[in-house]
Amino acid sequence: MRFLAFLFVFLSVATSHAQPIPVPTVSARAWILLDYATGQVLAAQEADTRLEPASLTKVMTTYLVAEALAQKTLSLAQPVTVSERAWRTQGSRSFVPVNKGVSVDELFKGMVIQSGNDASVALAEAIGGSEDAFAGMMNRTAQRMGLKDTHFLNASGYFEGPAPNHYSTARDLARLAAALIRDHPETHALHATREYTYNGIRQYNRNRLLWADATVDGLKTGHSSAAGFCLIATAKRGPRRLISVVLGTASEDARARDSLNLLNWGFTGFDAVKLYDKGQAISQIKVFKGVQNRVGAGFAEDFVVSVPRGMADKVTVQLVSRQPLIAPVSAGSVVGTLKLAVGGQPWGEYPVVAQSAVPMAGFLGRLWDDIRLFFQ
Repeated sequence: MRFLAFLFVFLSVATSHAQPIPVPTVSARAWILLDYATGQVLAAQEADTRLEPASLTKVMTTYLVAEALAQKTLSLAQPVTVSERAWRTQGSRSFVPVNKGVSVDELFKGMVIQSGNDASVALAEAIGGSEDAFAGMMNRTAQRMGLKDTHFLNASGYFEGPAPNHYSTARDLARLAAALIRDHPETHALHATREYTYNGIRQYNRNRLLWADATVDGLKTGHSSAAGFCLIATAKRGPRRLISVVLGTASEDARARDSLNLLNWGFTGFDAVKLYDKGQAISQIKVFKGVQNRVGAGFAEDFVVSVPRGMADKVTVQLVSRQPLIAPVSAGSVVGTLKLAVGGQPWGEYPVVAQSAVPMAGFLGRLWDDIRLFFQ
């Protein structure tokens, strides 16, 4: 169900037109700014260019650990024996002891807060049996999420040299971040933790924006010589959450500056317009061969869209239903598309779902609708 929710949000993505405020100058090689609630791309550059993600890789590792915890195949109190392979992993580390039991909770915090490569490998081995097997799980999850330009070779994103077969894109990473926030909010909350002490060693979260802006609550930094300095950042102000991804900046300062400039621009340059409430029926759509001949269509969550500031009254909508819609229809299945325009310009298309199930009708009901469909 979580993957369905993810696909629901990103089935269609809006692109922006005629921004009221110019997009800020961004030094990153590739970047994107995403509205979390609707999946609107407010601005982007080279968002589909495949690049090495460095430690941004750990967002997928974090997602799979959170999934294992939710499915109770892993528990926070469970001890994990740290292998020599995990212990020897270089780069950013949590300094976990070799051949000793460390709790999943401590490893998880070490990976999320300290960006520990050693903790990442230990968790990958605990879930997948080996890091290579875990990488296969990562790639299968990416495929299910529709991340078509992403491929992982390990759990940490650390390599001693370039690794061109380990890649992702700004767009895919923004989608992955959104999935983590939506499916595992308790895990996402860990990313706002500024420091963590393990084994007597205090380390600070590398995301400088946690100190620069109180509305920022994540998400992940990354750096390597091949990837440059990267950052997935997210902030929530009022009813809106935005996600920015910058890849390939020249320094820590640059990735922080680019990210904060994008977030500020997104929040100040756009208004949040609530078009529909959760569960509100936009329309009653005709159904054939069902026990009911209509089904309510709407959104599973409040539908709030970002529009250029001052243009809230210029929003128009058009609902295009799937026809013929033939029973059985399951609750939550896509039954139409809501097309938005702002000032007459296209502003995105969003899937609309059935608010209830419509079972198949009996023989006579189906026969009658076969006749109706024949003459349509």
